[in-house]
Amino acid sequence: MHFRLSLRDVLARLAVIFAISGFLGFLFGYTLLALLITSFTLLCWHYHHLFKLANWLWQSKTLSPPQAEGAWGQIYDGLYRQNKRHRTKQKQQNEKIRRFRDGAEALPDAALMLSQELTIGWANKKAQRLLGIRWPDDIGQRIDNLIRAPEFAEYLAHENFESPCLLLSPVNAEIQLEIRIMAYGAEDVLLLARDISNVHRLEEMRRDFVANVSHELKTPLTVVRGYVEMIQATEHALDPHWKKAFSTIEGQVSRMDRLVEQLLNLSKVENNSDDDKQPVDMPQMIKHLVEDATWLNQNKQHQIKLNIASDLGVLGFETELKSACANLLSNAIAYTPAQGLIEVSWQQEGDKMRFAVKDNGDGIKPEHLNRLTERFYRIDRSRSRDTGGSGLGLAIVKHVLHHHQAELVISSHWGQGSEFSIYFDASTLITPTQS
Repeated sequence: MHFRLSLRDVLARLAVIFAISGFLGFLFGYTLLALLITSFTLLCWHYHHLFKLANWLWQSKTLSPPQAEGAWGQIYDGLYRQNKRHRTKQKQQNEKIRRFRDGAEALPDAALMLSQELTIGWANKKAQRLLGIRWPDDIGQRIDNLIRAPEFAEYLAHENFESPCLLLSPVNAEIQLEIRIMAYGAEDVLLLARDISNVHRLEEMRRDFVANVSHELKTPLTVVRGYVEMIQATEHALDPHWKKAFSTIEGQVSRMDRLVEQLLNLSKVENNSDDDKQPVDMPQMIKHLVEDATWLNQNKQHQIKLNIASDLGVLGFETELKSACANLLSNAIAYTPAQGLIEVSWQQEGDKMRFAVKDNGDGIKPEHLNRLTERFYRIDRSRSRDTGGSGLGLAIVKHVLHHHQAELVISSHWGQGSEFSIYFDASTLITPTQS
C-alpha cells in the first residue's frame, strides 16, 4: 500500500475544517471562539498521537502500533511496515551470523578475528583450547599481549605473513602450532592456529629413521667396499667376467655410499639450530668452489666464468652454504654437455644478494620446475643413474635456504639452458668488517 502525505491535501482539509467551524461560529455569533476551539482541538489531537507514537517507539514492547484514523493511521502503518522489514532483515542477519559462528566453531583450527591494530574482535572455542584466548572476556586485547612467544612477536614485527609461524601452544607445551595471518574483509585480519603436533612428531620420526638407517648402512657399505677393493687388487687371480662383475659392484656401492652421505647431510641440515650461525665469507667460498670444480672438470672441459661483484658475506652455516652452492655447481657440470659454458656469479640486486649458476645445457621442461626440490624427484631416472644423481641435492639446498631466510629461484627454457639463483635477505648479510 502506497501512502503520500501531500501539503495541498493537508491545507485543503484544514481549510474545510476551519470553514465549517467558522460557519457554525458565525451562526451562533462566536466565530473567533469557534476557530480557537477548533485549533486547540486539532493541537490536542496531534499531541495525543505524538505521545502515543513516542510511547510505542521507546517504551512499548509490542510490535503492533497504536490504532488511529487519517494521517496518523497512515504514519503508524508506515512505521509498522518499516519496523517489520527491519526485524525481518535483523533475523536474516542474525541467522547469517549464527551460521558463520557455527561454521567457525566447526573448524579444526583456532580462529580469531583481529582489527588492523591486532586487537581481538571475535574468537572461536578452539582458540581457548589452543591459545588460551577467552571470548568475549578478551575482546579489545592485543593478541601479542596474550601470546608472548618471542617467535610470534618477531613474526608480527616483520609483517610478512606469506609463510606460517611455528610455536608451542601457550596452554600446552606439548602442542605444536602453525599460525597463519591473512586479510579478512576491508579492515580486519584473520588469525588461524592449527595443531600440527602429529605432523611434527611424524616428521621427527621420519628424520630420526632416515638418520639412523643411514648411519647403520654406512658401516656395511664400508665393509663391502673394502672387500671389493681387496679382491680387485688381485687382478691376476680373476677371470675377465669376474673383473667386470666386481667393477659393477664397486660402482653400485659407490652410488649407494653417495646416497647415504646425502641422506646424512639432509638429516644434519634439518636438525641444525639457528643459534650456531657464524659469519661466512661468501666470495672466498665461491672462489674455492669454482677452483675445485675446474680441477674436477677435466673430462668435459666446461668453460666456467666467475663474476664476483660484491664482498658482502652471509651470517649462517658455512658447511651448509658450501653444500648448497656446490650442489648447484655440480648439477650444472653434470647436466651440461662437454665444452659448455657455466657462469657463476655473486651480485647485489636491490637490498638482496644473489648467488647464481647459469649454464647453456638442455634446460628443464616447465612441468618439472615446481617439483625439483622434492626428495628423490628426478627428471630423467636413467640419466640420473648415469650421472650419479639421487634426487636429494636440491632438497638439501631447499632446507639450507630455509635456515638462512633465502629463496631459490629456478629459470629455465627447454633447449636453452638453466639458471639457479639463491637470493639472500638483507637481514642475513654482513660486511667484511662485521665478519
